[in-house]
Amino acid sequence: MRMRKLGALEVSELGFGTLSFASTYGQALEKAESIRVIRGAHDLGVTLFDTAEVYGPRTNEALVGEALAPVRNEVVIATRFGFDVDPTTSFRAGLNSQPEHIKRATDAMLRRLDTNHIDLLYQHRVDPNVPIEDVAGAAKDLIAAGKVRHFGLSEAAADTIRRAHAVQPVAAVQSEYSLWTRDPEPEVLPLCQELGIGFVPWGPLGTGYLTGKVARTSGFDVNDFRAGSPRFTPGAMEANQAVVEAVEQLAAAKGATAAQVALAWLLARGPSIVPIFGTRRLDRVKENLGAADVSLSDEDIAGIEVRLARIEVTGERLPPALLKVTHR
Repeated sequence: MRMRKLGALEVSELGFGTLSFASTYGQALEKAESIRVIRGAHDLGVTLFDTAEVYGPRTNEALVGEALAPVRNEVVIATRFGFDVDPTTSFRAGLNSQPEHIKRATDAMLRRLDTNHIDLLYQHRVDPNVPIEDVAGAAKDLIAAGKVRHFGLSEAAADTIRRAHAVQPVAAVQSEYSLWTRDPEPEVLPLCQELGIGFVPWGPLGTGYLTGKVARTSGFDVNDFRAGSPRFTPGAMEANQAVVEAVEQLAAAKGATAAQVALAWLLARGPSIVPIFGTRRLDRVKENLGAADVSLSDEDIAGIEVRLARIEVTGERLPPALLKVTHR
């Protein structure tokens, strides 16, 4: 697989998000099968694996650490701090990016991942009660101590990114970005290009919807976060079918799948963009990695842009409580 740069950090041009191995999409897989899929992704060329303290919470990091232990020196592990998770009850009380909390959380992450360093440490969400300069300073201390290699931000606003970068270079910014979620385009993407920061789109397949494999009449498990997402109500899925049809039309013309086209479109947006997709199935990993072989011409991209410009996406991308803690 071809490689790209997130700042100075070299990674595979497509990364693997491991959230789906937690219970976020309903009942989690058996541990052995989860490890098989994660290791299989590495065997297929993926080097960037993404997790977070709150996935589980905490159990996902332990899973990723165990799965990647045999190939630890061949992969880049990214994880996140930023929430106040009770160590006994696992209750998530809110945001916490106080510097001392960051350092304690990082030590705990290292233990769960069973590693002596974290390749890319993100702030999961910006804490309005802590100056971003203090957060970046804590990351700088952790880098100096050898516990962290690179620093990143997730769902941060442009001004926040610039201020953090002035204290400690930001290697990557991660935000939701896809054919139906274009929020980073006006400010964040140009800033990343200006400062030499990599950009990591999460949800590049619209949490499954852009693949065309989520029926518009789908019902979701009570533990599946999409059950509470405004874009996944029956009415919204029906209204947004036009987006899927636009992707599927281009996919048919290219002899590709809708998922491959959605990922190829992101890869074509810039050389420092590294989408992370998530799936529980190894055959889907293989399919998604095929996006790297889908070449979209300027005419292809212009054509789908014209179609999408006529479509108003129905539903906010996240539930209200989560939207409140994004783009700060």
